[in-house]
Amino acid sequence: MALSKAMLNTTYTVNCVNTDYEDIREFLFTLGCYPGEKITIISKLASNYIINIKDARYSIDEDLADAIMV
Repeated sequence: MALSKAMLNTTYTVNCVNTDYEDIREFLFTLGCYPGEKITIISKLASNYIINIKDARYSIDEDLADAIMV
């Protein structure tokens, strides 16, 4: 399931980053978003997501959320 379909305040494990664009994959890896890592959606406003990875919060758009499979 894509992260964009996940519920708020529920911890998920990243299964993979599903994208054809290498720059998106590398950007998510720099945030610490790689397979086996825990991820939580803190809030969603319009098409922006506030996520928690490794005790850090980041803002990502819906395209990035669609690329993260949990």
